[in-house]
Amino acid sequence: MASLLRIAVSGCSVPVLGAVLPPKVHSTKMPCLRMFGTHQALWSQAAPKPGIPYKQLTVGVPKEIFENEKRVALSPAGVQALIKQGFNVVVESGAGEASKFSDDHYREVGAKIQGTKEVLASDVIVKVRAPMHNPALGVHEADLFKTAPTLISFIYPAQNPDLLKKLAEKRTTVLAMDQVPRVTIAQGYDALSSMANIAGYKAVVLAANHFGRFFTGQITAAGKVPPAKVCAVYIFPVLLEKPFAFCPGGVTHIGYTDLPSRMATQASTLYSNNIIKLLKAISPDKENFYFDPKDQFDYGTLDHVIRGTVVMKDGKVIFPAPPPNNIPQGAPVKPKTVAELEAEKAATITPFRKTMTSASVYTTGLASMLGLGIVSPNNAFTQMVTTFGLAGIVGYHTVWGVTPALHSPLMSVTNAISGKSIQRRDMKMVRSLDGKTWEEGLRSLGLFSPEKSILSGDLVVASSFLMRGMMYLGSGLCCVGALAGLSTQGTARLGNALGMIGVAGGLAATLGGLKPSPELLAQMSGAMALGGTIGLTIAKRIQITDLPQLVAAFHSLVGLAAVLTCVAEYMIEYPHFATDPAANLTKIVAYLGTYIGGVTFSGSLIAYGKLQGILNSAPLLLPGRHALNAGLLAASFGGMIPYMIDPSYTTGITCLGSVSALSAIMGVTLTAAIGGADMPVVITVLNSYSGWALCAEGFLLNNNLLTIVGALIGSSGAILSYIMCVAMNRSLANVILGGYGTTSTAGGKPMEITGTHTEINVDNAIEMIKEANSIIITPGRTFLIHTRRHIVKTDTLKQNKKQFGIHPVAGRMPGQLNVLLAEAGVPYDIVLEMDEINEDFPDTDLVLVIGANDTVNSAAQEDPNSIIAGMPVLEVWKSKQVIVMKRSLGVGYAAVDNPIFYKPNTAMLLGDAKKTCDALQAKARESYQS
Repeated sequence: MASLLRIAVSGCSVPVLGAVLPPKVHSTKMPCLRMFGTHQALWSQAAPKPGIPYKQLTVGVPKEIFENEKRVALSPAGVQALIKQGFNVVVESGAGEASKFSDDHYREVGAKIQGTKEVLASDVIVKVRAPMHNPALGVHEADLFKTAPTLISFIYPAQNPDLLKKLAEKRTTVLAMDQVPRVTIAQGYDALSSMANIAGYKAVVLAANHFGRFFTGQITAAGKVPPAKVCAVYIFPVLLEKPFAFCPGGVTHIGYTDLPSRMATQASTLYSNNIIKLLKAISPDKENFYFDPKDQFDYGTLDHVIRGTVVMKDGKVIFPAPPPNNIPQGAPVKPKTVAELEAEKAATITPFRKTMTSASVYTTGLASMLGLGIVSPNNAFTQMVTTFGLAGIVGYHTVWGVTPALHSPLMSVTNAISGKSIQRRDMKMVRSLDGKTWEEGLRSLGLFSPEKSILSGDLVVASSFLMRGMMYLGSGLCCVGALAGLSTQGTARLGNALGMIGVAGGLAATLGGLKPSPELLAQMSGAMALGGTIGLTIAKRIQITDLPQLVAAFHSLVGLAAVLTCVAEYMIEYPHFATDPAANLTKIVAYLGTYIGGVTFSGSLIAYGKLQGILNSAPLLLPGRHALNAGLLAASFGGMIPYMIDPSYTTGITCLGSVSALSAIMGVTLTAAIGGADMPVVITVLNSYSGWALCAEGFLLNNNLLTIVGALIGSSGAILSYIMCVAMNRSLANVILGGYGTTSTAGGKPMEITGTHTEINVDNAIEMIKEANSIIITPGRTFLIHTRRHIVKTDTLKQNKKQFGIHPVAGRMPGQLNVLLAEAGVPYDIVLEMDEINEDFPDTDLVLVIGANDTVNSAAQEDPNSIIAGMPVLEVWKSKQVIVMKRSLGVGYAAVDNPIFYKPNTAMLLGDAKKTCDALQAKARESYQS
């Protein structure tokens, strides 16, 4: 040391230690700084460690005084661990008796047994229950604490503010076991989970004791006892009313919620382990007890555990803890699916609203019937209303029974039946072509136009009828049977036969009842022959793919016949209006029939033009079209006011002519605004219109036949329209008024489609087809024109389980694809509707999508903001592989991008559908022959 000091002095000019050695002056050198550092390192003392040595701390374990509390905070094993760490431990006498831990057990591991006051005066107090008033001592447990102790216990600080104030008076540091954060690092300290685990086990054991049967059951020579079923239910007391009400006397309350105390030994052991692990974690130093709660800490760290657990520091309440940094962000909220949104929307419809709606409908219906009874001019009108109602009910139940595969024949049947506008009274009024009156000429046209519909419709489905007297009933039943026969493919031919019987019987009955003169018979025969010849010629030349256009054209003829018949009836009956009590009713029905017929006539012509390609299939959205249609509707019905008030012939004819023109214009504006994708609904709606027009004629002419036929056709068209709208998840008003979007469209920004598509060639497609054991073909509109005879007859598919999936609106009229597949020789049993085939897609190896787009668009289910959201679609993307055959990646009629084009299990086979199918057929034959 002396030599070191001499070196320091000799190397420094500063008079250090001058009192020990003679001072000498030297020049300053850099080693001086180094020597001072060495001096400081040798003579300075290290800073003391924070905290208090374990050996100076006493841990107290008091006895729990809460009623029925049998647990103890530390087990003997826990006491032994603390003593090994250096703590002194004192245990209140009898603290562990209820948990089966005797005082001797604690003494054996090194603890001291003392009284209540001595234990509560310890440096660290560990408890199960929060400090409370001790009735035996007449003092609160917290009042027996020493100054600045540490308390570890269940505290529930938010519920016990008064307790926190009392603990603050003693400057207590409190670690609340109920506030241990629920993070991964703190799982070993989580006493709440430990106690809940005990409670769950004990609950099952207690239930087993009262149940009277082994949970696992038993099999003995005496017989078999079935196992029990355990149902764990956590219900707030307020919610117990319903279970008790449903099971009177079936619920047995076997205990309070002190289940951990009923397994005190196990619960105390786990709780003790939680405390020991917590103490070691927050104070990891091996010599001193110290922890420092910080206000800045990261999520899931030990600092997070300490800060969350410590609710009071030296008497200062620091609860609740501030939020940690770096809180893990949960997965982004998944947008609700269309199905979930629909379920929520359905849930918002309260039972009261449902009941109110139902009651309103029935009330309105009954009130309408009473109103008709009040205004009924005679018994004939009442009988006609009865006939109309019964026919509507029969038509409703009959049409609902028609299988979807036969909806297209159903349209043809009803189209042929609509030709029943030729009936007995019309024939009576055709007397002579020479010198005929205007009204008789109109009647002739009314006879001529529907006859084309009858005969051509007969060629398509062989169904038409006329009736006379009792033949009305027989022919009417045949008509109903014709529709009912379409319930299955096996009875469809029988239905056609019944229709032909009805037609023949009706014609015979009508002609026999009229007993026409030779001249009159010649006139009628000429008109029918001319109309029938034209109809037969058209039907002979028509292709099955053009059936929708044919139906639309015939609907226009029915509408025209209705207009002509109503106007002619007004002309003929006008001289009798002054004395006829049913004059007003006749005028009203004639006016309504003219309006409906005009809309049907012009609307059907526009539909025909769009379907035939003469007109652009895109919707014609005129500016202010809704206001225009509303104005036309108001003007049409406004014309009824002078029509009913002014009895003059001129006013009546003028009003009928005006409503004819207005309704024709309205039919154009309504139908032109509807796009090609909605043509199936347009066809069915026009079919329904033609039926109601016939009903108007039936009321006008007091003819039961027309009323029955009209009700059948009107109800069938309405039902098919409803089916089509449901298939598109749209309302009828939305379709007819040229609306946009479905009823489920949320209205936000549509989902962006990302990714790239995968293209394949014909060779790749053939390999995929050969490797597939099951194939589903989902045709679209492209299939209608080019491919139906190619893909379904290719030998490639004979080795596979083959099915066809049909969407209700895939064709241009209901059931058209089914007819085309039947024409191509596809068996009925492998052609399934959408609801039937969707459950098969997940188990299918390969799906061939031919020309379909909107009907297989997954955006309907995945994007609530899509304009087709909620529309039922063929779920082709759920299959293992999908081949989409399209000309391009373009959109369909709905102008919506299709996400399935970019899915990993989808391959695009782009090109002309007919050429692609021809190439597939050639490659398939070549592949199998080789």
